[in-house]
Amino acid sequence: MQQDILINWSPQETRVAVVENGAVQELHVERALERGLVGNVYLGKVARVLPGMQSAFIDIGLERAAFLHVADVWQRHPEGEAPFAAKNGATPTPIEKQIFEGQALMVQVIKEPIGTKGARLSTQISIAGRLLVFLPQDDHIGVSQKIPTGQRDELRNRMKVLAGDEGGGFILRTNGEDAIDQELGEDIAYLRKAWRRIKDVSLRVPPKSLLHQDLSLLQRVLRDLVSEQTQTIRVDSREQFDALDTFGAEFMPMAVAKLQHYRGERPIFDLYSIDEEIARALARRVELKSGGYLIVDQTEALTTIDVNTGGFVGARNFDDTIFKTNLEASQAIARQLRLRNLGGIIIVDFIDMVREDHREAVLAEFRKQLGRDRVKTTAGGFSHLGLVEMTRKRTRESLAHMLCEPCAACEGKGIVKTARSVAYNILREILREARQFNPREFRVVASPRVIELFLDEESQHLAGLSEFIGKPVSLQSEAAMGQEQYDIVLL
Repeated sequence: MQQDILINWSPQETRVAVVENGAVQELHVERALERGLVGNVYLGKVARVLPGMQSAFIDIGLERAAFLHVADVWQRHPEGEAPFAAKNGATPTPIEKQIFEGQALMVQVIKEPIGTKGARLSTQISIAGRLLVFLPQDDHIGVSQKIPTGQRDELRNRMKVLAGDEGGGFILRTNGEDAIDQELGEDIAYLRKAWRRIKDVSLRVPPKSLLHQDLSLLQRVLRDLVSEQTQTIRVDSREQFDALDTFGAEFMPMAVAKLQHYRGERPIFDLYSIDEEIARALARRVELKSGGYLIVDQTEALTTIDVNTGGFVGARNFDDTIFKTNLEASQAIARQLRLRNLGGIIIVDFIDMVREDHREAVLAEFRKQLGRDRVKTTAGGFSHLGLVEMTRKRTRESLAHMLCEPCAACEGKGIVKTARSVAYNILREILREARQFNPREFRVVASPRVIELFLDEESQHLAGLSEFIGKPVSLQSEAAMGQEQYDIVLL
């Protein structure tokens, strides 16, 4: 498998496409205005200490001072050298005995500023890697609670050996469960190097300076997406190419040789029609080459994918047609999961197959395609209803949630009432209003399609209602209104 990574950069947005064997498999988008502060490490200056609230305000160079509570101050155990977090049940030392006004203090943002409230801080620093989280002030080796209990002890022992005695603690993240020692070792080296850099910078800059920012999408490309199969990493910005080259030389030297500055006249995403792929990845219907198609419905709780034969009649008999459509669909579904970054519970409704060997072959192909996904997936067998239930770990927002918002007309339902249904609602409401009020006239303000219906097919019903209530009903078309919107004005 050959993999190419294309990076399209602009001041407002960074887009990354992962292309495998000529087909787009993953899309990543980051917008400059949406990058948060959580994870950033600052050298703050204590502005005020409030003993009554057991908290302090820290100036980190933002518009509003940030907030530090005593529970988020990292302390040392009085009986030994092992540090502990006050919020883990121990009685904290009063905050006024730990920090003082004017003090320079290394802090990390743990909660974004909201409205008039400043960011929330902690003095316990943690640096996230691809597989691990590094706790430089701790010596604890932890394992994600989401990893099965039976595997935790073995993984903890492996981590102790890999971490060595250089100090600092680590937490193994869920996606590191199946990582090999080399991958874990590379993450440990990267995290320790990042911490040394933070400490070095903190000695050279004045208070209220940013010491460490969570990696940008461009930097995460080198850390998380580059593998042995990666042939090239092409960037269409000279400035960002130089920045990536510098970052890679320090932290990811193996990836630097694959970096290229794209100078072509055509936009870099046009090389593989990626903008068209993005448009298709936002559509509900996905066409298959054979003539079949998928219907993808994403809801709050789960995602459903329905497979249909469509116009595919190429096989010699109906069973073969269904089998070949399901085989193609299994490849397309695995790709769509990565492309759209769908996570959580996913239900796949393949076309019903009579033969057991066909079901086994489709399931084997589906699991094989899922195995190429860098995100952890689990897929069960066919249920007694013929459905395949699977899960895919949520790593970030789906493509649709990132690029789209609910439709203002249908409010996310995906459907709107027909013009006739709206017209009948209006007739019922006029009747209801006529029983309570005695206006001179009723005026209906609605969308052009609804007004057109009243003037044509429903004109007799409108006239009958007007005669029944003894009041005239006038009509006004409003192009700005959605089909379900209307107003009944009493004149």
